[in-house]
This record gives sequence, C-alpha cells and structure tokens, in this order.
Amino acid sequence: MAGMFWGKHMGVWKRVAGVGAGAAATVLAGIGIGSLAQAQATDDAPHPGKAVYDADCAACHNAPPAGDRAPPVASLRKMSAQTLTAALTTGVMKAIGDGLDRRQIRDVVSYLAAPEGPVGTGWLDDNRCADSTVDLSAGPAQVGFGVDQDNSRRMTAAQAGLSTKDVANLEVAWSFVMPRTSGLRGQGVVVGSTLFYPAGQAGYVIALDTRTGCVKWATPGGVRASLAYGRLGKDGPWAVVGGDGQGKLTAFEAKTGKVVWSVDPRHDKTVPLSGSPIFAGDRIVVPISAIDVGNAMRPNFECCKAHGAVALLDAADGKILWTWHTMEPAKPLGRKNSQGVEMYGPSGAPIWSSPSVDVKAGVVYAATGENTSPPATNTSDSLVALDLATGKQKWVFQALENDVWNMSCPIGSPTGGRAPGPNCFFAAEGSVLRDHDFGGGPLIWRGPNGKKGGRTLILGGQKSGDVWALEAATGRKVWRHQFGKGSALGGVHWGIAADATRVYAPIADPNVPEPDNAAGLYAIDVATGKLAWSWKASADCAGDRKARVPSCDGKFGLSAPPLVVDGAVVAGGLDGRVYVFEAATGKLLATHDTAVPFQGVNKLAGAGGSIDAAGPFAGDGFLFVSSGYGSFGQQAGNVLVAYRPKR
Repeated sequence: MAGMFWGKHMGVWKRVAGVGAGAAATVLAGIGIGSLAQAQATDDAPHPGKAVYDADCAACHNAPPAGDRAPPVASLRKMSAQTLTAALTTGVMKAIGDGLDRRQIRDVVSYLAAPEGPVGTGWLDDNRCADSTVDLSAGPAQVGFGVDQDNSRRMTAAQAGLSTKDVANLEVAWSFVMPRTSGLRGQGVVVGSTLFYPAGQAGYVIALDTRTGCVKWATPGGVRASLAYGRLGKDGPWAVVGGDGQGKLTAFEAKTGKVVWSVDPRHDKTVPLSGSPIFAGDRIVVPISAIDVGNAMRPNFECCKAHGAVALLDAADGKILWTWHTMEPAKPLGRKNSQGVEMYGPSGAPIWSSPSVDVKAGVVYAATGENTSPPATNTSDSLVALDLATGKQKWVFQALENDVWNMSCPIGSPTGGRAPGPNCFFAAEGSVLRDHDFGGGPLIWRGPNGKKGGRTLILGGQKSGDVWALEAATGRKVWRHQFGKGSALGGVHWGIAADATRVYAPIADPNVPEPDNAAGLYAIDVATGKLAWSWKASADCAGDRKARVPSCDGKFGLSAPPLVVDGAVVAGGLDGRVYVFEAATGKLLATHDTAVPFQGVNKLAGAGGSIDAAGPFAGDGFLFVSSGYGSFGQQAGNVLVAYRPKR
C-alpha cells in the first residue's frame, strides 16, 4: 500500500473522502467487516494489521516530508472503516488492495480506522430539532460554492444577514463535530434558517438549524464537494445536489432530505467528481475531473488515459444533455515505459473546480488542470468558454503551454530534485513540469462597466500565482498579475473572490522559502489591473500553537477561497486562522483561531485544524467555517464552526 492516499486534490486522496455510505457498507460486508466496531489498535498491542501497515503503508505515512501529499498516519486514524475499505477496494488504492487478500484488508482497516465505539448515529439522533420544519420561502443566501452563478463569492449584507461591522466583531455561536473525519472539503448552502451541509467522510448530507445547530434531517450520502441549490425542473422540488466519491451526482429534496434521483454523469467510470455542480435554470452544469495524475506513480500503470470534461444535465431527472471533453480519447503512443508497459495519450486537463455560468448570454466557463501524458493539448491549464445550449467550445485561453506532468515526475526540471519515474517518460521532451492548474473556477466580473454595456471580464486564479483577466466575449487577455512563483500546492489554489471594484487573490505557498514565499491576500483593481493593496501572511507558532498545529511554521498561507461580505473580506488560513479584512483598504479587522478544541452541540468533542478547499460561507446572520483538512500534511480537524456578532 505504498503511497496510500497519495495524490493531488483533483481526485486522488479526495476521492476517498466522500465514499457513499451505502456503497461502503456493501463493500465492508463483502469482506467480512460490515459490523467493525473494535477499538483502534496501538503499537503496544500486537495486531495483525500492523504487519500489513508496516510493510505497505509506513514508508509514506509515518513521517511524510514537508510538501508531501500523503496524509500522516494520525490523519488515517481519524478515518472510518468505510472510508479506508472503499479506498482499498473501489477507490484510489484499489491497485494496492488488489494485491491484498480479504483478511489483510480487514486487518489493516481495523488497525487504522477510528473506532466506531458508541457513536453510531448518536451524533445526529441525539441532536434532533424539536421542530424540523424546513422553510424554503426565503431566497437562498448562496446557490453553491461560488455564492452565485458568476462564482463571485460576494454577498451583500442582506444576503448574509451581516454587515461589515458585524463581521469585524464575531464570537462562536455553536459548533458541530463530525465523527470519523479528518478533513472537511465541502461548503454548505443556507436557505432561511436552514443550513444544508455535506458531512462527507461521516457519510451524510445534513440539514441544520442555523441558530442552534440542531439536526432537521440527515440522509446517507458521502457528498465530497460543495452543495448546489436549485429547483429540479420547472415544477420539481427545491433540492441540494452534490457528487460523491463513486462518481454519483445525487439530488436531495431540500424539505425532507429524500433522494429524488442519483445518476452517474461521467464519460469515464474511473474518474472522480471533485468540483461542485451549479444550476443553470432547469439544467445543472457538472465538472468532471481525472485521476491518472496519481495512478502514474505505479510503474505498471498504462499511463495515461483519463481526461476532464463538463456535462450538462436536465435538473428534473439527471439526464445527460451534452458532454464537452477537454481532449480526444487517449491512444497508444507506440512506445513503452522502462517497465515495458504500453503508454497512452493525450490525457489530463481535469476540471476539479466549480464552473460559472452566464444564463442570459448562454455561456458556461470552466477551468482546467495540466496534461498527464503527451502529446500536450491546448486545453490544459486553461480557461474555457462553452455554449450552454450545445456544449460547443467558444474559446480557450491557455495560460501555460506544455505543462505535461504527473506524480511520477519531478517539479520544474527532469534534472532537478528526484529522478523521473517510469511514467514520466516524457520529462526530457520539452514539458515545463509545473503542475500549474487553475484550481478555482472562472469568475464572471460585472463591475461598473459590465452593468451598462461595458465589457464583462472573466477572472481566474492559477497555482502559478497568476491572476488573469480576460474579455468574456473573446477570451483575449486584458491584464495579468503574478504573486510569487507558485508551486504544485501554492499560488491561487482553490479560488478567488470579487466585488464591484476589486478581485481578491489568496496565495497559499506552503513550505515555500523566503524570499519567494508570497503567502497572503492581494487585492487588484479590476478595471485598471493595478494592485490596490496587499497583506503578507506569517507563521504563528507561539504558545501552544505548535503543539496544536505542528505544520504552523511552513503552512500558514491562504489556500481556501475568500468570501466578500458587505465591505469585508473573510479568508481562512492553512494553519486554522480566520482573517477579516476591510475590503477597501486591506486593514486587518479581526483574527480567529479555529485550530482549537470544540465541544459540539451534537455532544461530540472535536478540534479544528487547517482551512483548505472549502472557504467560509454565510447566511441568516451567521458566518460558517469548515475547520480541518488532513491532506497534504496539514492539520486534521472535524468541526463546522458557526460565528455570530458578539452580543
């Protein structure tokens, strides 16, 4: 199991995090551990699973080096038996699981998995609301990951129920703890006094009361990304929709949690759904990722065949209306790697972010990642415009050419760092080897000029540290800013936010040494392309923070997308800190530390950690933060924190 959970965000380790509860239970029963509830073993007590772990897992997970993507064993020990078993049998580690017999899988899972203990469903059942009514008469505070169809991540005071003054003066109202969870990667949506939330690793989609955190309904379903809210057809019910680790997109009726439909929109049944869907009227736009970037670490893997796509579904029944592919199907390249395995290409250009959609103009905008095998395509590391009605490509803007890379490759140069692996057979053939995806979806900017006949711009943030502005109609570059040099997990990682004047770019740059580390928040005047203000993040390991967040000295930048609320910008840090800035000036108004112990309203003890992937969101007078993200060597956590203005 060497390299277990290796992989990048676009679909390797995260694919594991959202395995559906039903599918996982079937797999568990099939290998004889459907009722696994024994306590987690320790190294002091002999356990047959320890031998499997030591032989196949320990090399990667006992002490991952800085910058490594394998989660440490402490994070594995917070995962459920369902999550670990599905990883080995149907998920990202199936290739390793195929080399183990059923007893070995059972033993290593029982050795690593968080104990079921007395938790069961008590974390839900013991916190049920006395009144579970879900009132949908109010408009939603947000419709998905990007707040609106533009992906602006901007909320007015009326939408959020919070003014700038409120956001600058917050206190914890309540917290909700997820069991058997090491990371929270999805955002919720708020409608009236109900918060719909994807408790991915815990295996449920839940509806909580915004004021108290009590449970209105809970439905099994390991949605692993953020939820989208909309109506299932012109006469259908209002629903929340999200994708799971098995590639299923599921629609949950918002009032009751009932599953209305569940479909598989993928063109390739090996790839994950990593990004969040978005409603476009009575249709749903679904981003489709790829997985070979991690599979390529296996010397005997036929690298590489998978590629990204965008699918449009009928919201009423989930029927696929069209699919746009980032490239043609892979073909044999007529060559073999050093292990004698046939090679394929082109591949890659996954879409692991949430698209934006201009319904009136009839255009979908999506963002792509790198190629994983040659030949390089013009759709990798790109922003793309598609016709909403037909799925036909309108334009492609490629920010970085020839970025052919997978995890068997070094970063930057085949002669620097580690030597290329067997499936980096193209390393010396001109690839820039950067892994500089667009991790955040395109943002449609309709500033003062865009409202009255002026040009609408498409804004995008890239892991290279670049922020791009393009003409929406043509894809032509208007301006570009770069902050730092970027890295595989740095630069703009998960997205940007904007208001009518400025775009706000968070820079992550984990473990990047000075002077190249640009971790912080940057505001750019969109109309002129000039830098408006900047704020540089710095490490804080004082007091007991080093014990609570061991990675605090190297991972303190901003990776999750920020949120604009009225005249404030809220951003979460890789070290668990939440920052509130004055949008106009960049003045730091408040800081909150979420990497602390919490006692949830659902009677579970938990702790916050790194804030990544899922940014802050708001509604009904509360600010919500998903605290904990155990991937990439970051601090695990399992707490949804609700903040309100101080009383």
